[in-house]
Amino acid sequence: MASDMDTTRAVAIIVATSLLAAVACVQTARGVEYTFMKDAVRAPEVSYYDYIIVGGGTAGCPLAATLSQRFRVLLLERGGSPYDDERIGNMTRFADTLSDTSPGSPAQRFVSEDGVINSRPRVLGGGSCINAGFYTRASDEYVRDVGWDLEATTEAYRWVEDVVAFQPELGPWQAALERGLLEAGIAPQNGFTFDHLGGTKVGGSIFDAEGRRHTAADLLRYARADGLDVMLRARVAKILFNVRGSRPVAHGVVFHDSQGQMHKAYLSNGHGNEIIIAAGAMGSPQLLMLSGVGPADHLRSFGITLVLNQSAVGQGMADNPMNAIYVPSPSPVEVSLIQVVGITEVGSYIEGASGANWGIRRSGSGDNNHHRNFGMFSPQTGQLATVPPNQRTPEAIARAAEAMSQLDDSAFRGGFILEKILGPLSTGHLELRNRNPDDNPSVTFNYFAHPEDLRRCVAGVSIIERVIQSKAFVNFTYPYFSVETLLNMTAGFPVNVRPRHDNDSKSLEQFCKDTVMTIWHYHGGCLVGRVVDTEYRVIGVDALRVIDGSTFNSSPGTNPQATVMMLGRYMGIKIQNERSGAEGLD
Repeated sequence: MASDMDTTRAVAIIVATSLLAAVACVQTARGVEYTFMKDAVRAPEVSYYDYIIVGGGTAGCPLAATLSQRFRVLLLERGGSPYDDERIGNMTRFADTLSDTSPGSPAQRFVSEDGVINSRPRVLGGGSCINAGFYTRASDEYVRDVGWDLEATTEAYRWVEDVVAFQPELGPWQAALERGLLEAGIAPQNGFTFDHLGGTKVGGSIFDAEGRRHTAADLLRYARADGLDVMLRARVAKILFNVRGSRPVAHGVVFHDSQGQMHKAYLSNGHGNEIIIAAGAMGSPQLLMLSGVGPADHLRSFGITLVLNQSAVGQGMADNPMNAIYVPSPSPVEVSLIQVVGITEVGSYIEGASGANWGIRRSGSGDNNHHRNFGMFSPQTGQLATVPPNQRTPEAIARAAEAMSQLDDSAFRGGFILEKILGPLSTGHLELRNRNPDDNPSVTFNYFAHPEDLRRCVAGVSIIERVIQSKAFVNFTYPYFSVETLLNMTAGFPVNVRPRHDNDSKSLEQFCKDTVMTIWHYHGGCLVGRVVDTEYRVIGVDALRVIDGSTFNSSPGTNPQATVMMLGRYMGIKIQNERSGAEGLD
């Protein structure tokens, strides 16, 4: 038995790091051809539009599709098409984008100043191309607190759901998680619903029954073809401003194509035409600063001409901490992403994912002709402790990759149960590193700086412990693995680059701090009430809005992508109505 335990523990370190890194995904090329989509190398040197949207992500795509129904719209996306990348959409290849650190990767890796490894999307469709696919709405309370119209948001959600959201069919492991949550007291049982309801529920997924991903890029099917131009691999350098009196007015953008050629796009003459930034929580505050809107001293230190001294740009950055416990299984388990959630009363959300071949991709045929990819923790990527830094020679990495590829598939059994905290209350800031828009800015999230965040994490991990010990999970746990053993095992995984402590399993507070990861729900930097008003107009500037997750003071619901896509549609309709004087959705 000791030998079995040692083998399982050793394999668990390799498998679980891939599991925990892999709440990210990809999409098979489906031959989608939008006539309005082209590479930016084909863009004219100068062009004119009613609306220019910077960022073709989860907010930018539905926003562009909606506005194009009445206006001429330019959508600028720094990445490529998800339909040209066979990894995007195929659930069995979700880890591949994370291990791809090339300049054209759909996932651009960064490490926060807190020492937590993260990714930002770089592809049309944004984060909906590199996430775990869970689809669930914000609560009615959240909608009311933000000031959105409840009926209009419901209609906007449905518009999104008609294209990208599906009801998942639970396999045995996910069904056990659902029962285990109920057994742990996370009641009532709410069944399948998109709505945010306290208790245990099955949420939606942007993966269909065949495991094919549907992204925000699919929402472009709603667009009026002659009303929209989508430029791929268009790297926006800055927003252009005119000054009328003391108030700057946005009137154009400068962008470069993949060959370095500069292009300019301007707003057409017409009252109400606007530039809308939808570049995400990393990209939107970064672009404002590069354009001269931000903290004066910080911008001047990089030689950036000041347009507007706005000290709140880049402030309020927050990332919902995720902590997880890896649970090796004596029985085979299905490959699953996030499908079930426990919405607790203690300020945390409990989810899980499983898979006998998580992070494994085979190519070729025969037992000796296959390739496995272990995401951000693969030896090929060489980012963390899979191969120690002072041993990362090409030969050592190749040996480690070969050793991992020879592990028997039966060893790759198990899953992880995670908790994500509500909010969070801890916030940080974002700053420029340089003037290159392709480079990641510096970001600090200050995980667990607020004691309430730490309390919520401890409460959430305690619930996970009860789920693991539940009768529902008896077929998916080894009897000789105590919860303390699982905590110790998880605490040893190279999930971040933060310092480690010896008492992780005895102090849940220390466990939370030492094993914190991202769940890719970071937000802030252009907060409503500080950088933008409630209509998402940049305060102190005309003809410029920011519409994306950078405006959120807290993360909506258990997983934000549904609400970000909804926001793009919701604000697109609202802008149309503002200009026509009409009311209600079309």
